Amino acid sequence: MNASARALRLWYTVRHLRPVQIYGRAWHRLHRPRIDLSPAPPAMPARGQWQGCARAPSMLGPNRFRFLNAEHDLRNGDWNDRALPKLWLYNLHYFDDLVADGAAARAGWHADLVRGWIAANPPGAGNGWEPYCLSLRTVNWIKWLLSGHAPADDDARQAALDSLAVQARYLAGRLERHLLGNHLWANYKALLFAGLFFDGEEGARWLDIGLRGMRREIGEQILADGGHFERSPMYHAILLEDLLDLIQLGERYAPAVSREDLELWRTRAASMLGWLAVMTHPDGGIAFFNDAAHGIAPELAPLQDYARSLGLTPPERSGEALQLLPESGYARLEYGEAVLIADIGEVGPNYLPGHAHADTLSFELSLHGRRVLVNAGTSRYDIGAERLWQRGTAAHNTVQIDDQDSSEVWSSFRVARRALPFAIGHGQDSGGVWLEAAHDGYKRLPGRAVHCRRWRLQEDQLRVEDLIEGRFARAVARYRTPPGLRIGAARVAGDGIEALRWRSEPEGLSAHVAASTYHAGFGRSEACDVLEVAVPRDTGSAAIVFTWTS
Repeated sequence: MNASARALRLWYTVRHLRPVQIYGRAWHRLHRPRIDLSPAPPAMPARGQWQGCARAPSMLGPNRFRFLNAEHDLRNGDWNDRALPKLWLYNLHYFDDLVADGAAARAGWHADLVRGWIAANPPGAGNGWEPYCLSLRTVNWIKWLLSGHAPADDDARQAALDSLAVQARYLAGRLERHLLGNHLWANYKALLFAGLFFDGEEGARWLDIGLRGMRREIGEQILADGGHFERSPMYHAILLEDLLDLIQLGERYAPAVSREDLELWRTRAASMLGWLAVMTHPDGGIAFFNDAAHGIAPELAPLQDYARSLGLTPPERSGEALQLLPESGYARLEYGEAVLIADIGEVGPNYLPGHAHADTLSFELSLHGRRVLVNAGTSRYDIGAERLWQRGTAAHNTVQIDDQDSSEVWSSFRVARRALPFAIGHGQDSGGVWLEAAHDGYKRLPGRAVHCRRWRLQEDQLRVEDLIEGRFARAVARYRTPPGLRIGAARVAGDGIEALRWRSEPEGLSAHVAASTYHAGFGRSEACDVLEVAVPRDTGSAAIVFTWTS
């Protein structure tokens, strides 16, 4: 890419940003809050002990951890070991294991870990003092202190409290207003936790910042259909757990939180539970749209259980054949033993598409409770060809035109020109349910192409019809199967799959099976098959029909 093309891409990226994202970046880079080592304010009394959402342990030994499907040791107390991936180190600094399943049995390890972190991480230095790490650790330390598993030793407890207060003071001066979105949300949540946990003027100030910020972010980040505005099912689940945490915290410190705030949290948590149910496959896991992977956020069932423990009743599962999430831009089609989840929306907020993929009009399909067509997933965030491919159109079950992405994803979290969907239609009749949409992501190309897609789901088949209006040199529709399923000349085979067949319409379309990869979790890569169907240039139309035994 030449200099002028790079400049144009940058322009299309930054033109959507809010001013604070530009000047705030410079401020965040240059400004450092004053380190205040004053003793911690007294802790406020709380009702009962903390009981959180189910979470798998990540601490395997006194100095061994498993994050992102990779095991490493904390060597020589080096919390910023440059031999380890930065994202893995971030997870180390989060301290999620303090409140993971079976934490009581690891109480001694946890006490030593907290003590070691305080000694090895002087205020303001290293990964652990970056605002997002600060935010997650602040919440986890407070949960730990409320759980009954923290050390009874007065000196150890006071050291943890003093460090926690230093961290909260520092965080209050390092809010990630230049990043916004889920990062700023996490900052406000942490200050809200600190503000309720600590008494006195400092606690009141942190609580005020956290409450005012959270009210504002809930209003912006949670859409009318219950979805998180970054359109990632994974981040949606993370923020849903956050809201449930706030409900529990507010109840333990009542009446410090108003009834209005608690009711807001409860109402939005209920709508978020409903949204997540729509975006969850029959196997219990989220669909892979935008940045999404297993093992990072709680799944639907644990979140429902957590909500019930707080007195919330999760919405009943809908039996409707067509379920739309209009503000988020997703749809779920159900018929017989088949479930289809499709992306017919924008890639994310205009000013914050960092977790977006070029996946417009992609879909996933489950049959008899098992995923049979999948997007490629997400396994890494670092800059590189693999990250770029995973965000690109070729990694998703949709059409790629002239080897370009439908939205111009670049770097790790950047998007220049992005696809906009339109002409959305849907309906059902006695024979099935249908959905259709188009997008303009390829109109920037010389041929001014527009991709139109129609799905029709019936009891024993799915028909996917693509139409390209405009000129193009090459167009490919891809259909990826998960590991364990193999695509043959006319059928898909694998354990638990009976008589799943495919055919093209019209017959004789150029189609072949390519080797590819699937990434169900961070740090994971598995071989899989992809059916690639060429869309003829003369007609611009092609359809694939999948059939199965009902």
